[in-house]
Amino acid sequence: MSDNLARTEPVPFAPFIGEGISISLAVPMTRYSLRARQAQALETLLGVKVPKKIGATEEGIACLGPDEWLLRAPAGYNMVSGAGLPVSLVDISERAICLVVEGPRSAEILRTRCPLDLDKFATGRATRTIFETVEIILLRLGEDRFHVEVWRSFAPWLWASLTTAAHH
Repeated sequence: MSDNLARTEPVPFAPFIGEGISISLAVPMTRYSLRARQAQALETLLGVKVPKKIGATEEGIACLGPDEWLLRAPAGYNMVSGAGLPVSLVDISERAICLVVEGPRSAEILRTRCPLDLDKFATGRATRTIFETVEIILLRLGEDRFHVEVWRSFAPWLWASLTTAAHH
């Protein structure tokens, strides 16, 4: 294997800046898909409380389903082994990227192709949904700031779709 391999991102490093909107690639991060039938097993493993209500987020952990969580942490974060606990940990850091959609028009742009009622989607919430036909995980980090997690292979299409919506 070559020592000269370089990572390329599927979307531009330069942000898209439009009237009332900015769309940019988030800093690299570590992501884990966590599964457990009992949240307590994850809490034992992680040493922190995990959100138990679907859609809630806490300490970088989003509850996506009754037995599913997404942990997002700074790049380089290493998960401790879940050996001996009834949990599943899968490092999905390379599977997805995150686009940051922010500005006064952020909800408007996302609404163009996402069926969620973003007026009722509170800050601090997270959910798996679709943008047109592509599965995304949408996190609302502020009134006008969203993180959109998308599989790397769909990222160029999502970038084009978001920036096209922002032009109109």
